[in-house]
Amino acid sequence: MMYPFLTLDDGTEIVHSQILDGGKVQVYIEKPDSKDCFHSASCFIPGYVWKDVKGFSGDEIAKYQEIIESTAQFHCKQQVFG
Repeated sequence: MMYPFLTLDDGTEIVHSQILDGGKVQVYIEKPDSKDCFHSASCFIPGYVWKDVKGFSGDEIAKYQEIIESTAQFHCKQQVFG
């Protein structure tokens, strides 16, 4: 199950999973795009491992990683304490 976390001004949605096997949390990012419909990517924390990056530039991923790093405690704590 994914939980809503943040909506950015450009329509980008950031959601996160419950704690998965191995203690990881998946953070999923999706941004509407007029040409491709949606750009998307998953980041697994801790470790900040990116997978399934579709449509985002390296600069965009770096920006999203900054957001995730600055809020990582929330993603993990929220799942432990509900």
